[in-house]
Amino acid sequence: MINYKDYASRFLKECWQGLMLQTYPKELTKIYIVDNAATPETQDYLKINYSQAVIIARPDGNYVAGNNAGIEVARKDGCEYFVIVNMDVAFDNNWLSELVEAAESDSQVGIAQSKILLYEKDNEGNRLINSLGNCFHYLGFGFTSGYRQKVQPDSESISTISGYASGCALIIKRDVLDKIGPYDEEYYMYHDDLELSWRAKLAGYKIVLAHKSLIYHKYEFKRSIRMLYYLERNRFLAIFTYYQLKTLFLVLPALIFLDLGMWFYAIIHGWFKTKARVSWYFLKPGTWRYIRNARARIKGFRKVNDQQILKNFTGRVDFQEIDNVLLKYIANPALNCYFRFIKKLID
Repeated sequence: MINYKDYASRFLKECWQGLMLQTYPKELTKIYIVDNAATPETQDYLKINYSQAVIIARPDGNYVAGNNAGIEVARKDGCEYFVIVNMDVAFDNNWLSELVEAAESDSQVGIAQSKILLYEKDNEGNRLINSLGNCFHYLGFGFTSGYRQKVQPDSESISTISGYASGCALIIKRDVLDKIGPYDEEYYMYHDDLELSWRAKLAGYKIVLAHKSLIYHKYEFKRSIRMLYYLERNRFLAIFTYYQLKTLFLVLPALIFLDLGMWFYAIIHGWFKTKARVSWYFLKPGTWRYIRNARARIKGFRKVNDQQILKNFTGRVDFQEIDNVLLKYIANPALNCYFRFIKKLID
């Protein structure tokens, strides 16, 4: 798990207590805490209070590189499964046992995600969903499936996630990472889980939901300028990296249409400079060298074509936290209609 600045002092106590109560055999687990943007104060706090964990200090705050740093140390320790989990969570006692069981349920399972519930109940005392897996939008957006729905009794313990696994709580196998590579540190933060899952699906792996692996997330929907930059930049980065050229050509008109709307939205809401920074990133020759090299690496393990991939993508953004009239009545219908059209042309 990743600590960033004061996260450990805010969240780690309850998270740690939940980890100590897991029914999964303690002798088969190791806990790694990556202290991202580490300071002497955070390092001392972690070493004094959580000495049972392996503490890995990093200087720059790159969330994706932090995950890789933890995985690399765990690799050297001989670990075969790597669990990525947020610090701002509480756990059911069987969380890890059920997550490992889902990963081991089928040799084609590459990634398994926990059933992520919101930490706070609603006004009537009902548990609500945070994520049952996340949805791919064909223009690079990602959003949660089942958000704020009431928790219902499960008819199955493991099911396929048509989109991608949430990075809040997932498990990935060592041999999967050996094949597709580690997290892509160019993403820095946000959409790193989308990118990793897309890559795993291209390699032919399944992504599943472990219904009985319950975790309670202290989720907050925020939109800082920094978050907007990486969300916007990284969706383009994923599209340019993972779509085959014919698909990219067919998607381009919708991408341009939406981007014009995003520019208008950016000007109106005061993040024009952020949008300009995203554009500047894609004007750099180094960005396109990176994309070219990434596309070449994918050819080495790709088993699934875009026609198969797009069956599980969506043409609409349906997320309760985003209630925009233009999105609902103009952009969503137009983009969804165009998506249905181009899917018929992709083979």
